[in-house]
Amino acid sequence: MAKVTGFKTVDVRFPTSRGLDGSDAMNQDPDYSAAYLVLETDDPKLSGHGLVFTIGRGNDLQCDAIELLAGYAVGRDVDDLAKTMGDFARSLVRDSQMRWLGPEKGVTHMAAGAVLNAAWDLVSKNAGKPLWKFLADLSPEEIVDLVDFRYITDLITKDEALALLKEASANKAKNEAALLANGLPAYTTTPGWLGYTDEKMVRLAKEAVADGFTLIKLKCGVSLEDDKRRLKLAREAIGPDVRLAIDANQVWDVNEAIHWINSLGDVNLHWIEEPTNPDDVVGHAAIAKGIAPVRVATGEHAANRIIFKQMLQTKALSFLQIDATRVAGVNENIAMLLMAAKSGIPVCPHAGGVGLCEMVQHLAMFDFVAVGGENPDRVVEFVDHLHEHFVVPTNIQRARYMPPLLPGAGAEMYEQSVKDFTYPTGKEWANA
Repeated sequence: MAKVTGFKTVDVRFPTSRGLDGSDAMNQDPDYSAAYLVLETDDPKLSGHGLVFTIGRGNDLQCDAIELLAGYAVGRDVDDLAKTMGDFARSLVRDSQMRWLGPEKGVTHMAAGAVLNAAWDLVSKNAGKPLWKFLADLSPEEIVDLVDFRYITDLITKDEALALLKEASANKAKNEAALLANGLPAYTTTPGWLGYTDEKMVRLAKEAVADGFTLIKLKCGVSLEDDKRRLKLAREAIGPDVRLAIDANQVWDVNEAIHWINSLGDVNLHWIEEPTNPDDVVGHAAIAKGIAPVRVATGEHAANRIIFKQMLQTKALSFLQIDATRVAGVNENIAMLLMAAKSGIPVCPHAGGVGLCEMVQHLAMFDFVAVGGENPDRVVEFVDHLHEHFVVPTNIQRARYMPPLLPGAGAEMYEQSVKDFTYPTGKEWANA
């Protein structure tokens, strides 16, 4: 039986700021980065890979935080770990000293997520399954045991979650067959970066429609007049039937958000994403009321399951956007899937970045097969950046995520890519 013998962290950064890829109103010059973790075992063919996505400066601090928690995995038998991932997750999140630095938010919480995601990669590889399949094959009782229900029982209890999963299990086989045949619908932000010229945005939007995408998202929030112009151009480019969303990346105050969105004119917006500070639950609820029928989508920066719980309780969002690396990994994201399913809210994961598409697709597919089931409003974000660096890259066909079939959780990068983009010594930085 394989055992975890050690780990290593690497500060990996891609110079995306040079082409303004990823630029938005709040983050105008991002270098897409990964605080990258490898869990090593005594089997040279078996290792677990996880990461936290950042946008440049501070990626080294995230690596340091991961190092403080990765030792929890060392010495563990991989087979035993697979049976105790709920307890392992709680031991990381509830570290009695590091918890003070959060609690359950920020750099240390994301570090716990990196360790957990790497552990999930390890146990799913050891089982010979992709993560979505590994999770979907668990019993309702095993899934519920993965979740930390502390602080969320006023929305969903363990018994309620168990009943929900047992009811959903009747459709598992049908849902899995549909997933394998058809995948899950994707939407794209590739045309929408704020630093792109109008011409580039229009060209990429038309290409996205030709590729089959039925929802396109643009960044917004620096200039109201620019937003009006760009949205008009985008709507003309994509036609009346393709859905159009915008993303402010938290740049507005509450009243400013309401005024801004209501001033955009009739461009038939599908949603506004991250209109204000991600911790402002009451503010999101006020915005949702003030901009109807335009709806609110948010979650990529929500710190933990408690924020999501409050967003659902106050009807502050219509689309819940989980992120693979913002919270404490797979386990906490399962809590969000269960709360959303009980609340009747579609989960539309945030992706893009470094490896986020590769990782979060597993959670969306598990949701479809074993939790939320079919939902016509479910879409998974896709951004066409940096996939070539991953051992199992996303497979987009006809604007749909096709399920990965190889074992693992998606975060493993090619060794050469890690070496070339290690900051600041890798050749892609040394030659800059």
